[in-house]
Amino acid sequence: MPKLDSTEMQSHTPGTSKTHHPSLATLLGPAFVAAIAYVDPGNVAANITAGARYSYLLVWVLLASNLAAMLIQYLSAKLGLVTRQSLPALLGTRLKKRARIGYWLQAEVVAAATDLAEVIGGALALHLLFGLPLLTGGIIVGVVSTLLLTLQGSGTQKIFERVIIGLLVIITIGFLAGLAIAPPDGPSVVAGLVPRFAGTDSVLVAASMLGATVMPHAIYLHSSLVNDHDEKAPRANLKHYLRATRIDIVWALGLAGIVNIGLLLLAASALSGVSGTDTIEGAHTAIASALGPVVAMIFAVGLLASGLASTSVGAYAGSEIMAGLLHIRIPLIVRRLITLIPALIILGIGAEPTWALVVSQVILSFGIPFAILPLIRYTRQPSIMGEHSNATITQVCGTLIAVAIVALNIFLVALTLAPYFGFDI
Repeated sequence: MPKLDSTEMQSHTPGTSKTHHPSLATLLGPAFVAAIAYVDPGNVAANITAGARYSYLLVWVLLASNLAAMLIQYLSAKLGLVTRQSLPALLGTRLKKRARIGYWLQAEVVAAATDLAEVIGGALALHLLFGLPLLTGGIIVGVVSTLLLTLQGSGTQKIFERVIIGLLVIITIGFLAGLAIAPPDGPSVVAGLVPRFAGTDSVLVAASMLGATVMPHAIYLHSSLVNDHDEKAPRANLKHYLRATRIDIVWALGLAGIVNIGLLLLAASALSGVSGTDTIEGAHTAIASALGPVVAMIFAVGLLASGLASTSVGAYAGSEIMAGLLHIRIPLIVRRLITLIPALIILGIGAEPTWALVVSQVILSFGIPFAILPLIRYTRQPSIMGEHSNATITQVCGTLIAVAIVALNIFLVALTLAPYFGFDI
């Protein structure tokens, strides 16, 4: 891992030609905000289901998906640093008006679907902790996440990042605490790193884990975060910033990967063969039965932190998408309220939470190609990236990852919708 001089500051000392750069500590943060997308409530049940059904078999899936996410998020951050524009802003300057509006509409639908999953996750956590009705829990999540968003803005961006990092720490403790009581089997974990399946259903579970790895809003947002982090900083040495960004991503997404793998390991060690873990409520009940109420409570606290952090980051992403594609910027809190309404309606009409989560994931699947394909295309163009355009190996890996993710999401959508149209796949 590259090392940065922690004493360097970005300035020019009078009378010298030496350039100083910001310390590593001051550059960390954007990737931790983006990493919240990888530990949102939508991932919890999937990872626990994988571990409960197939024990350690699919550990390799989470490892591979996390490595893919690191590359995709780095490309997004690199695009933002080099061009000083976000991915939505670049799209906004290259698309005609009708195309921009269409692009924005699909992105807004995806943003609403993202919010739906995250608000439902937070509402479920409050229900598990305090027995609150889901609608009441959803309103509380909306209010608290709105307060969190007041920390985001010029001069307060780093405060917002620190709060999100704090929530990420709570998520980590909440989701991994059970491993202290039910540690995984080392040889079985190593065996789980070998790619293999155990029948058609295991392929479907693996596809759902991989297909939900890269979230559209995380791709759009990271290209903004790297510039919002320090808006007025000069870029005398762009390579310094790119190197710091790589470290930021390795640490942040490495932590997110540990959380996801830890959830699977917890389920494999404590819940293997237990039925009813296909829903978050079922997983919580199974954890309480196997590991005790204290561990179950800590898990629910982690789920609450996940819902609050992820829905705040999702609203932030929606604001950047609108600003980039439509050149319209409305108050972030207003956006938060608009995207919150569909989630509250779903909770208010009494829809089954797991069904709502499945629908939201299907909607998200439709939005992934619109984010990932332009990213791969733009970052390989010297006319946009200059000397920082993708190297051949980076472009090949990025293209393969993009094709795999898009194909997996098409596969998941087909499998999800087929029963409703009378097909048996």
